[in-house]
Amino acid sequence: MRTTCDPSDATLAVLAGGEGARMGRPKGLLRIGDKPILEYLHQRLAWPGPTCLVTAPGKENPPGASLFDREWVDPQAGLGPLRGVLTALENLHTPLLTVITVDMPVLRQPYLRYLLDALLASPQTLGAMFERLVDDEPQPEPFPLALRPEAIEPVRSALVAAKRSVKGLLRDPSFHTLPTPPSWPQSVWTNLNEPGDVDSLIADC
Repeated sequence: MRTTCDPSDATLAVLAGGEGARMGRPKGLLRIGDKPILEYLHQRLAWPGPTCLVTAPGKENPPGASLFDREWVDPQAGLGPLRGVLTALENLHTPLLTVITVDMPVLRQPYLRYLLDALLASPQTLGAMFERLVDDEPQPEPFPLALRPEAIEPVRSALVAAKRSVKGLLRDPSFHTLPTPPSWPQSVWTNLNEPGDVDSLIADC
């Protein structure tokens, strides 16, 4: 049994359908320096397998969308990131899926492959996410998320039950967390939530 993921077997899905209320505009329209954020992510991750963009009605085709192999649109807006995860699973054609959000620009390919390797090594696990220590307490991080196609039913059931928290998938014993390697920088968890976050990121680049 192979325990190291071949990235060509894993689709990378980027969720970019949110409203971005605190940001003041949809996050799919952000720019990092002189690049649309989707172009920035696409180049930074350099994913060797299939790539897709998940958007919402009214937010289709944001700048940089053409760099992705596919764009999948949620059938209904306003249902949160779990709806985007389900949309990706409904359209999946590879044995594995990794999902990130458009507002996590510090992620790199090795972090995603580490999570996919962990999922592949645990045949009974349908989904995996990282956990990290916050004030010495373990805290699950919903993204990045690694999934098998069979995760579609528990994800759909959670959405139908209006349990829209991605972290809430951990109530299902087939979803697990993975400790973040201590050598990884805390900046991995950078989220762009407000305009000042973008300015800080540019200043640190």
